[in-house]
Formats: sequence, structure tokens, C-alpha cells
Amino acid sequence: MPHPVRIAPSILSADFARLGEEVRALDAAGADWMHLDIMDGHFVPNISFGPSIVKALRPHTTKPFDVHLMISPIDAYLDAFADAGADTITVHPEAGPHIHRSLQRIKALGKRAGVVLNPGTPAKMLDYLLDTVDLVLVMSVNPGFGGQHFIDGQLKKIAAIRKMIDASGRAIDLEVDGGIDADSARRCIEAGADALVAGTAVFRGGPDSYAANIAALRGG
Repeated sequence: MPHPVRIAPSILSADFARLGEEVRALDAAGADWMHLDIMDGHFVPNISFGPSIVKALRPHTTKPFDVHLMISPIDAYLDAFADAGADTITVHPEAGPHIHRSLQRIKALGKRAGVVLNPGTPAKMLDYLLDTVDLVLVMSVNPGFGGQHFIDGQLKKIAAIRKMIDASGRAIDLEVDGGIDADSARRCIEAGADALVAGTAVFRGGPDSYAANIAALRGG
């Protein structure tokens, strides 16, 4: 049986002056995971935050921390994010010289390992990685900024990866991040996604709207 769709609000869209309160509000509103985007201004054209913020937020919820590392080189920072409280650590094949080694290190740290495919990265990149990963994250915008429009061409990639995962027989989450709203969420789910990252669509309207916004993304 497929998982129910998990919703992972992107903390990047939260009010940074009150991050702890935001995480608690998301937890109460029914978020399944907390998605934390780590950007270094080098691998992507933006800077967000580092392991100290992840560690500071960890006591505010027991929900899994889904930490997406958009930094390069990657390997030197894996231990720090694991120690800070990440549950899943997702990395880009382009962010280091040996993606398989990076994924092995994440697993050795006792964390769920994920691989991220940018819009221009083909599904074929997964051919020799699926036996190592717990999650595949498809970027449906170019990484680095929130508020971008969903790239429709990624739906074919999501469907292709769903077939690959099903054929593998392994329990691998298929997550999509970028331009997710009620309409694109429905199309991603139809293509085979079972986890969605959303920023603007979750945070619109403030904390009193979070529960309804999350339910709308699930299709409820």
C-alpha cells in the first residue's frame, strides 16, 4: 500500500524572527516533516542557515527533520547536520566528487539518506543509487529561492522515478519540492509522489491557516 501523502513545510518561508513558534505551529497544524533548506551561496545563489539553527529548532518538535543540503563541497558537513538533529539528509550528485560515498556516510551516521535531482538532472542518475537511498527528492524549480513557478516537465521525471522505485521493491519516499500549490500537488501525487515540500502554500494566511493549507495540499 502506498503511503498517505506527507507534507513537509519549508522552514525557509517561515517568519525567521520567530522560528521556534513557527515550527510548533506547523507541528500542531499537522505537518508530517519539517523541511530545512541549507544553502551556501556557492552551490546555489542564496544563503540560508547552518547546523546551529537546525540544533536550535530540534527541541521544538518531535516531527522528523528533512534536511536538504544545497552546499558544496558536501562531505565535510554531513556529521555536523547529523549531530544537529537531522533525521533525513538529502544531497545533490553534483555537490561532491562521490555521491555514493556521501550517501554511505549519511547511513553510517544513522540517518536516512536522500538524493536530490535538479530539473536538469536525469532520472537515470539513480540507476546505481536506489539500493542506497531512503528518499528521492525531485526539484520542480531550480534550487536557491522560494516562490518560483512549478516546472511542468518534471512530472514525467516523477512518473519515471515512481516506476524505478516500484521495480526496486524498496520502501523509498518520492518527494517533490518547488512551486507546490493545491493544483501542482494534485498533479505530483497523480504522477507518483508521496511527499511534498511547500513554502508559500503552507504559510499563506499565517498560523491560523496552516492546518487548512496543509489539508488542501493533501487533497483534503
